Amino acid sequence: MEAESLYPYYTKHPAISTDTRNILPDSLFFALRGERFNGNRFAAQALEEGASYAVVDEPQANDDERYLYVADVLSALQELARYHRTRLQIPVIGITGTNGKTTTKELINAVLSQQFRTYATKGNLNNHIGVPLTILSITAQTEIAIIEMGANHVGEIALLCGIAQPTHGLITNVGRAHLEGFGSFEGVKKAKGELYDYLASHGGTLFLQNDNSILREMVSSRTVNQLVSYGFSPENNVSGELASANPLLDVQWTTRGSGGFHAIHTQLTGAYNTENILAAVCIGWHFGVPSEKIGRGISEYAPTNNRSQLTKTEHNTLICDYYNANASSMAAALENLRTLQADQKAIVLGDMFEMGNDTYEEHRNVVEAARSVQAARTLFVGKAFYEHRGHAGAEFYETTEAAKNALIQHPIQNALVLLKASRGMAFEKLVETL
Repeated sequence: MEAESLYPYYTKHPAISTDTRNILPDSLFFALRGERFNGNRFAAQALEEGASYAVVDEPQANDDERYLYVADVLSALQELARYHRTRLQIPVIGITGTNGKTTTKELINAVLSQQFRTYATKGNLNNHIGVPLTILSITAQTEIAIIEMGANHVGEIALLCGIAQPTHGLITNVGRAHLEGFGSFEGVKKAKGELYDYLASHGGTLFLQNDNSILREMVSSRTVNQLVSYGFSPENNVSGELASANPLLDVQWTTRGSGGFHAIHTQLTGAYNTENILAAVCIGWHFGVPSEKIGRGISEYAPTNNRSQLTKTEHNTLICDYYNANASSMAAALENLRTLQADQKAIVLGDMFEMGNDTYEEHRNVVEAARSVQAARTLFVGKAFYEHRGHAGAEFYETTEAAKNALIQHPIQNALVLLKASRGMAFEKLVETL
């Protein structure tokens, strides 16, 4: 069954389900398969629990007309999303980057939703399954969509662009992450640059952090239809600066030639978020959102996803930034902590995943960087960090549970505490002890 044939079923049943633990009523169930599961085996259950149809690619026990047969369920989902996208005559902003893409997506949505009916990627649905699901969630009432795109190998952003078909795009930055899949930093640049390639070949608009030399070099090798710049230098279309970070950020911004500055008080911590804020300001300005609405959208945005999230407990103030971690984001988080004023600081860092052959070296670099920050206690957690145990003045624990036990026995109190790790380290377990 081709996407065009499947589309009428979708228009009558626009809710999509992929997990029998959470079947949406009157939905289309896509029987996806992975290394450890096969959705075809749960198709009958999906129908019993309220799905209207099940899209399958394996024979079922009976010839129930509610089974819709396709050659490959994942391809069918992606092609259906691609077909739906062609019927949406709206701006679609594609976002990728090594760090900050989710926060930037949320900030852009906070700004644009002040003026438009928007739809943005929910949570972290930014891969080859999440992007199609996001596209299929966009309705005729949506005026602008913001689509986050993640990747851990070359070619993935190109695939996602083919599905989402962005008219506008932004790369937040390019750093050393997912090296296991990309092979090298040059591989990271090539993969992220696939968004620039798509925009260049389809006459799209590119938002550029023009003070980032890597991004500027990547753009220079491509012919872009329209480029809108932001950053810290006054020659950018939108420029700004960090006014204060204590620890929440105050940012001011202006447009080229205007002469006047607008001030924004945020609920974000981390000086590195200044660029993400300016990206949202720039995109809001480009789409004609008034400055007071831009400020309101950013000021009202409060992170709740353990990305640069400030949390106050009975004993400490925590910088919760443990949804993801890589070499560049670790460096930025440590540099931010260095600049913040606090009577006492503590550092708790967990392993960075998917670093490939660079795992040992990159974790060693983080250990050295962390030790240069004046902190009352520094804890390194995880097997990769544990390889570097023995450094004076630091604590090393092989597991999160071991670190938790140590914090229970010897609590941290009255400190500003940075918690940074890859999501798989489950650092939320440590918050309970802090």
